Amino acid sequence: MSDADIKPDGGRLKGRAVYVVDGTRTPFLKARGRQGPFTASDLALAAGRALLNRCGITPEQLDQLILGCVSSGVDEANIGRVVALRLGCSEKMPAWTVQRNCASGMQSIESAALDIATGRSDLVMAGGTEAMSHHPVMLNSLMVNWLGAWSQARSLGARGRALMQLRMQHFKPVIALLRGLTDPVVGLSMGQTAEELAERFGIDRTMMDGYAVRSHLRLAKAFDDGHMNEIEPLYDADGNVYEQDDGVRADSSVEALAKLRPVFDRPVGRVTAGNSAQVSDGAAMLLLASEGAVERHDLPVLGRIVDSEWAGLDPAQMGLGPVHAMAPIMQRQDLQTEDIGTWEINEAFAAQVLACCRAWSSDDYAQQQMHLPAAFAPIDEERLNVDGGGISLGHPVGASGARITLHALKVMQRNQQRLGMASLCIGGGQGGALLLENTTLGAGA
Repeated sequence: MSDADIKPDGGRLKGRAVYVVDGTRTPFLKARGRQGPFTASDLALAAGRALLNRCGITPEQLDQLILGCVSSGVDEANIGRVVALRLGCSEKMPAWTVQRNCASGMQSIESAALDIATGRSDLVMAGGTEAMSHHPVMLNSLMVNWLGAWSQARSLGARGRALMQLRMQHFKPVIALLRGLTDPVVGLSMGQTAEELAERFGIDRTMMDGYAVRSHLRLAKAFDDGHMNEIEPLYDADGNVYEQDDGVRADSSVEALAKLRPVFDRPVGRVTAGNSAQVSDGAAMLLLASEGAVERHDLPVLGRIVDSEWAGLDPAQMGLGPVHAMAPIMQRQDLQTEDIGTWEINEAFAAQVLACCRAWSSDDYAQQQMHLPAAFAPIDEERLNVDGGGISLGHPVGASGARITLHALKVMQRNQQRLGMASLCIGGGQGGALLLENTTLGAGA
């Protein structure tokens, strides 16, 4: 095990220590072509309520609630405030929403941590939620303009002329989810950026499908072994219960995945629905506290948030964001790859995770792209996403940053590892990372 000594005031979180008391999440439910049974606020409410019950904290004791969400429903403006009020928090307690695409849930955690570190808050609920199956289907601009003209047509003749202008293209819908997963600057979908990385790093289809199978098998084993106690069941209005992520395929195989056609670069591409993250609905919430709040409320401690980093890079290479975010933390804390017991790199695409691993240990990439003298040692795959990830359990974009942070802490506790790293790539060309510490283990453990 590592004998690395982290620097308590050597990162972005200068000031008071920030502890994670505990966290919960909902099952991640795969979108299946229709709206799921829960809105984004329903999901966050369920996770938040279970978390408070688990920790023995009342809503009135929270100082604030911060929630990450990429696209809340039209009835959920400032969804953080909506969830706080539905949870029973005081009307006087501030609550707000953050949006950093795929890392929105992680951004909420860092925002809470910064407020605790600087003394502005002591007890904060932070997390993320997303109901991707509820992302809207919208009218196109032709129809919007036509409706505007129709509303101004007063006479029967004017309305008749307006009706005569309607064409089939007016009725072509805009799928907000697909538009949102396309970068408007470089004009590439997130899947196309994964194809770019597969080509750049020589990652073939068999490697990608093999990684995807590994994700499913690891998640299935985690459920079988009872390692997913972070999940709280969901109950819908019809009395149906949802107890675990419903996208896991324990019978997944490379042979079965090989039959799927490319999605983003037909017919020669390598990225398929099988080796990409699932579109899903879900929420994850964490309770963060200062040392004073831990003592005052007699709270357990799951771990500590040590350091954080955000990085930017070419949007066409957005999948490499974790490499650019993790490296500065490692440098600041004088850490080596082997010092990290648990690595969580969000599985947006198999190609993206594999490309991150290759870039991480590439001297050429380190020197040319990050101006480092040399690369880091390779990441041990037995420490990376040990219980699967977005490919097998889903990637509700606003929630994933909170989920991987919570799960990294759970794995560190389970395996008696002192340090962990949680990181994501972010659409638009960014990366985010958090360095985590298991405080039940002393330095040198």
